[in-house]
Amino acid sequence: MAVIAKSAATIAQLHGSDLLLRPHHTLSVFHPRIWPSALCGNVSKERRGSNWLSKPRGSVLNEHLRQTSLLTVHAVLDTRTELDIVSTYSEIVPDTIIFDDYERYPPTAATVSSSLLLGITSLPKTGFNSAFENALAYGKCYDERTDAARLSCFLTKALVNVGAELSKRVPGRVSTEIDARLAYDVEGIISKVFQLRNLYNESGISADRVLFKIPATWQGIEAARQLEAEGIQTHLTLVYSFSQVSAAAQAGVSVIQLFVGRVREWAQNNTGDKEIEELCKKGVDPGVHLVQKAYNYIHKYGYKTKLIAAAIRNKNDILSLVGLDYLVVPVKILDSLRESNVLLENEDIPRLQLTPHAAQAANFSDDQLKRWDESRFTAALGPLAKELLASGLEGYVSQTRRVEEHIAKVWPPPNV
Repeated sequence: MAVIAKSAATIAQLHGSDLLLRPHHTLSVFHPRIWPSALCGNVSKERRGSNWLSKPRGSVLNEHLRQTSLLTVHAVLDTRTELDIVSTYSEIVPDTIIFDDYERYPPTAATVSSSLLLGITSLPKTGFNSAFENALAYGKCYDERTDAARLSCFLTKALVNVGAELSKRVPGRVSTEIDARLAYDVEGIISKVFQLRNLYNESGISADRVLFKIPATWQGIEAARQLEAEGIQTHLTLVYSFSQVSAAAQAGVSVIQLFVGRVREWAQNNTGDKEIEELCKKGVDPGVHLVQKAYNYIHKYGYKTKLIAAAIRNKNDILSLVGLDYLVVPVKILDSLRESNVLLENEDIPRLQLTPHAAQAANFSDDQLKRWDESRFTAALGPLAKELLASGLEGYVSQTRRVEEHIAKVWPPPNV
């Protein structure tokens, strides 16, 4: 599960701000990264793991950092870690559960999900066990008439209990997962969000501290549109196509989460998606391209939506997306960035890749700019998006059922 973290300097800079809706610095510099044509299709495991990128050339950012470096009168050159430089322009999101690496990468916001609950139940002492266990004593769940409804109630209460505990530990917001079994049910999603919000209110957590994480089906996007219209902020996940991005942005969604590595890996191992194959022929990484296209669309046309890039597999993914709102980064890569000190005079320092100014030059077809309806949206989902969305939902549902199975084994708790 992902927890948003930042360097100490950036936290100080943003103290008191809305961490999921902050504006970013803007520099008019854009350096596209070119990927080999062999990126997709039959690529050996050795090549997939290799460093394909040439060193980037100098930029305005290099000059900016040079001018703002702390130099002595003897012209001693300053150094920074790559992590410090990247975090100046993007929120860094450690790709870990809340219990790992807390001291090295303190969170500023968090996500609570069935996956997190499974982590809590599998570890003897996490600091969140009591929050989970107390959910099993929630009286209103005892009034449910069926076992299925009772288990769902306990699960929902457990998510809120853990989310409420997280909200005490982080200054930002907690994103709370919606049951993926409701992914194609607009009214079901809306009802679950209101149930979660009411439970947070009972726990003393205000609505402005919470996001609701919804699968990016057409029904999920429509539910998010209605919720956003009522001032309830949403977080769309399982996004693998531009149609999902643009439909969600048009719906006024607060946060969209995309998955760089999953898109690239599907392209490496599958065929049949014409749009993806065209990108591969041009030597364009389809995962990075989707995030860049989403950023350009949102900033060119003035949507409020913020973007998260997840499933990052290597440092090059990060360096290609510097300037994005959030980058979900595995701890090993974070360690590598933190351990890498670079002279600010060097040509190969991390540099700003995405800016609102550069986004104005992006081109979109008339068809891409139309308002989406369900039939057009469904037709626009290519094989990649359909398959990854389906498999993602299947994984979420499986995790939810595993939590409910655990609850069924331990309920009722002692002394109840």
